[in-house]
Amino acid sequence: MVILAACNGNKSNAPAAPPPAVNVTVEQVKVADAVYYDEYPGTLNALNQVDLRPQVSGFISGIYFNDGQRVKKGQLLYAVDAQLYNANYEQAVANSSVQEANLVKAQKDADRYHALDKQDAVAKQLVDNADAALEVARKQYEAAKANISAVSTNVRYTKVYAPFDGVIGISLVKPGTAVVAGQTVLNTVSSDNDIAVDFNVDQKEIFRFSGMIQQKNAQDSTFTIVMGDVVYPYPGKLSFLDRAVDPQTGTIKTRLIFPNKDRRLRAGMNVTVRVKNNAAVKSILIPYKAITEQLGEYFVYVPGDSNKVSQRKITFSKQIGSDVIVKSGLAEGDSVVVLGVQNLREGAVIQSTPPAMQSAAADSAKKQPAPDPTKK
Repeated sequence: MVILAACNGNKSNAPAAPPPAVNVTVEQVKVADAVYYDEYPGTLNALNQVDLRPQVSGFISGIYFNDGQRVKKGQLLYAVDAQLYNANYEQAVANSSVQEANLVKAQKDADRYHALDKQDAVAKQLVDNADAALEVARKQYEAAKANISAVSTNVRYTKVYAPFDGVIGISLVKPGTAVVAGQTVLNTVSSDNDIAVDFNVDQKEIFRFSGMIQQKNAQDSTFTIVMGDVVYPYPGKLSFLDRAVDPQTGTIKTRLIFPNKDRRLRAGMNVTVRVKNNAAVKSILIPYKAITEQLGEYFVYVPGDSNKVSQRKITFSKQIGSDVIVKSGLAEGDSVVVLGVQNLREGAVIQSTPPAMQSAAADSAKKQPAPDPTKK
C-alpha cells in the first residue's frame, strides 16, 4: 500500500500537458482613406406652398381645374358668386355720379357768391357758407370714388387665381359651398420644379456643414437621398442652416435643394439623407467578424509573443462593407484574429493560417469530387 501510494503521488505531481494550439486566421489591419456616408432621416417639403382662401364671403360658383393638375401663375381656379358685389359696385358708381353733380352745383354757387362779393352785393357769411358747402361736396365726391375702388376690389376678389406655377391638390369645396373670407381653405398649391429636404443635424456638426455652404464646388454628389432601397439619381445642394439651434434637442434644421425633373419627389415624403464624408484622413480598418462583444464593450484578439493572444478593447464608428473603422485601440502595423475568435480566450496559444492559404484550401475542398457511396 505504501508503494501504491507513492506511485499515485508521483502521478498527481506530474505537469499537465499544455492545451493544443487553436487554428485561427490572422490579418494585419488595413490603413486607407475611408469614404462613407452619414445618414439622417429627412422630410421633403415644397419650396413654395400656400393654402388658397377666399378674400370675400359667399358661395362657390365655379371650379376651373382638375384635382392634381399642374397650374400656371395667374390661372383662374375658383369663382365666388359675384352678384351681390357687382350690385354694390353699380350702386357705388351711381353714388359717385350723384356726388359729382353735387360738387358741380356747389362750385357754381361758390363762384356766384364770390362774384357778388366783389360788388359788395352779398353778405360775407353767405360767401363763407358757399365755400364750406363746396369743400364738403368735394370731400363727399372723393369718398364716393374711394368706395368705388373698395367695391371693385371685392368684385376682383370673387376670382381666385394661382399664385405661382405648381401643382394643385384635391379641392376641399364643391360648387355651391358657402365660404368665409380669410377662413375657409379651398385648396393647396405647391411648387415642384425643385424640392427641399429638411433634416436635423447635431450642433457639433454646425462647423462642418457651414464649411460645405461656403465651398460651393464641393457639394456635387456630397448629398443624396434614398427612398427605401432606391437612391435618387440627382445630387442635392446645401441651401442653408436654420437661424438657431433647438435647445431641447441640441440639433439644427438643415435644408437641401434637389432638382425634381421627372416629378418623382412629392412633398411630405420621408427619405434618408446621405452625406458623403469627404475627410481625407487615414483610417484603421478591420473585418467586422474580428470583433467580439462583452457586456456592451468590444474587443479583438491580438497575437503576441510565443503565439499567445491577448484581448484588446477597441471603439469603432462606421461600417464600410464588411469592414469597420476603428477609432481607438489599434494602430498601423497591428494584426488581429479574424477567424476562430469563438475558440479563443485570454492567453490562448494560436496557430495562424494566412488568409490566402485558407482561401486556397477552401477552393481546393470545393473542387474535390464528392465520394460515391456505391463504390467500395
